[in-house]
Amino acid sequence: MIFAEHASLEEKLRILSDAAKYDVACTSSGVSRKGKDGQIGNTSAAGICHSFSADGRCISLLKILFTNECIYNCKYCINRVTNDVPRATFTPEEVCELTMEFYRRNYIEGLFLSSGIIQSADHTMELICQTLHDLRTIHRFHGYIHCKAIPGASPELVELAGWYADRMSVNMELPTADGLRQLAPNKDRRQILTPMRQIQSGMEESRQALGMKGGNRSAYWHTSRRLGRSMPDGISRREDAPKLAGLQDISGRAGQGEGATKPKEQGILGREGHSRTTSEAAGLPGTSDRDCQTRGIGKPGGLQKEPEALQGQNASKDIIGETAGRQRAVTDDLYLPSSVKATGLTQWRHYDTNRGFVPAGQSTQMIIGAGGESDYEIMSVSEALYQRFDLKRVFYSAFINVNQDASLPALESGPPLRREHRLYQADFLLRYYGFEAGELLSPSRPNFNIFLDPKCDWALGHMESFPVEINTADYNTLLRVPGIGVKSASRIVKARRTGSLDYSHLKKMGVVLKRAVYFITCNGRMMYDFLKVDEDFITRRLVGEEKELQRYYQQSQIHYQQLSLFDFVADAN
Repeated sequence: MIFAEHASLEEKLRILSDAAKYDVACTSSGVSRKGKDGQIGNTSAAGICHSFSADGRCISLLKILFTNECIYNCKYCINRVTNDVPRATFTPEEVCELTMEFYRRNYIEGLFLSSGIIQSADHTMELICQTLHDLRTIHRFHGYIHCKAIPGASPELVELAGWYADRMSVNMELPTADGLRQLAPNKDRRQILTPMRQIQSGMEESRQALGMKGGNRSAYWHTSRRLGRSMPDGISRREDAPKLAGLQDISGRAGQGEGATKPKEQGILGREGHSRTTSEAAGLPGTSDRDCQTRGIGKPGGLQKEPEALQGQNASKDIIGETAGRQRAVTDDLYLPSSVKATGLTQWRHYDTNRGFVPAGQSTQMIIGAGGESDYEIMSVSEALYQRFDLKRVFYSAFINVNQDASLPALESGPPLRREHRLYQADFLLRYYGFEAGELLSPSRPNFNIFLDPKCDWALGHMESFPVEINTADYNTLLRVPGIGVKSASRIVKARRTGSLDYSHLKKMGVVLKRAVYFITCNGRMMYDFLKVDEDFITRRLVGEEKELQRYYQQSQIHYQQLSLFDFVADAN
């Protein structure tokens, strides 16, 4: 390996930003927080600016790895320990400097911080926590931060990061447990699901304490509630949710990690909303205010006593740097030992912060096409994650064979980008449209048709439900019509209160008529007289926009029926 020990900050940035390009983070912040006097930045709900890298991936933040050194040997990862690639590691001061300087220049509006694993999971998570602490308390950065939780790190470190970050994520890596064992032998499901459960429990307890009942829930949660589906309401009923498909190897209870708690039983919130002391709550040493001052790190929320050098508004950078170095002088005993098990939010003080614990929710990422899993398996796991862990997003990353490992698929046609796109479309159907994984796919039909979007594909398999009358169909039925989205369905329901709608109205409302016309009627009439509700007819016209796809279907997909003269004339027109 080539270690860039004496690399400049610019060289480190080049290495570690390039190494982070395989982490997916194209999303808006998911949290709204206005600017505050004495602090820098804000997180308006759609305030994360989006840009695109040279390889076409969407980047909304300063996206970097803390280090690309790693002690693991995941076969699909460019940063695995056996690869000879240039290695570099930031210091907490360098990450803070980059973030603040880029923000002041309006290059970014937030930070996405991931990392390889250097020395150990706890050591890496300590460095990340120190970075987030310095950004929030020393540099007064009030903007958006998305950080990765390192699998295997102690619960205390994961919790500490959650008080400073807006969003956290723990990568699932591969959808199935078998795939993880084969391609990432140093990782296991317990390491991944335990911090997921801890973050979920912390968010729930934080919501309850701050009075945010149902606030900042995932889209899947709101959709399920609208449809009246049985969903885990809070933490006490999570055991009623379906188990993760393929993940039952964890003591037969998928997702029940060691850090999982039920605030109703073990939480630290006392009566009348007041929190008890840490020792009363969990018997954990070393979390008192005095102990935090001794360790040189502040309480969550940044209400620790401010260093004298920072009390004046004109503190120089030299003094700030000296203070930061003094705070990091003791690193061996910064945090609680990993042997102590977390029970609830051990450092919770509901009066310390109005930001809450991971207020923008948590997400995860899965690699698509590396382990031979089907789309049905992927969507089943995603659905279970939304149900059991209340995730905001599941990201899908098309597998790119950067290592040319013999145990990895060759992918002669390149990364499965079209498949990735279909999975994202199906994911939106789960979260916003009320579909279930079992409706879109099945064991007998395990993969999506890559030439049709999943909603059209589902509609073609359920022609008995169509056509739908626009002026009478309810909101949930409208959402299942190809070409009608969440906004346009809402506009239709509101507009028809004042009169009957026709196709010209639908076009103005944003309905994609080139797909919708085959599945709807307005006042009992289809848009064109020659249209007919027939699977083969509709499929031919939907794929007819691309000649290459049409040739493919002619060769292998559609069993054409005998056409009549009238069909020919209609198609010609």
